[in-house]
Amino acid sequence: MTEEKKLLGDSRREFLLNILMGSNEPITGGELANQAHVSRQVIVNDITLLKAKNEPIIATSQGYLYLKQSTKSNKIEKSIACFHTPEQAENELNLIVDHGVTVKDVKIEHPVYGDLTASIMVSNRREVKQFIDKIQNTNACYLSNLTQGIHIHTLVAENEQQLQDVEVALKKAGYLVNSQE
Repeated sequence: MTEEKKLLGDSRREFLLNILMGSNEPITGGELANQAHVSRQVIVNDITLLKAKNEPIIATSQGYLYLKQSTKSNKIEKSIACFHTPEQAENELNLIVDHGVTVKDVKIEHPVYGDLTASIMVSNRREVKQFIDKIQNTNACYLSNLTQGIHIHTLVAENEQQLQDVEVALKKAGYLVNSQE
């Protein structure tokens, strides 16, 4: 067996970019590190450099994802304001994805930093479970903990009816901000 050779600098970043562009699924930093024969920290630094060159790479709870530009996207996006406790986060996300809707991100308005946005990119219960497990296993907190549970999700759906159905379900569950009044 031959020893694998480390990829260096620009060659490695080009290699990573090609892997990400060729995948329709997120790829973890560990997987990329194994393929490039470097540490995960090197991958984190490389991704930061690629983002600085305006490559549309996002970090999701499942790994890195290259956002492909779609010329004919029929998807609809909508932002909704929600409120719930940390213990209700999994239920809220499952409620949304069970309607065939993707939770793209979460946003909060921080008193010092202003608007903070974090990618979530969950579309099904398996991805929700992975996201929740990662939060719990890393002892991270939800962004909404910084705003007493208030946050905004960007939702992505195939049609307007899905978004309307999700809003009805969120209101019924008491998760919509306007349903708290």
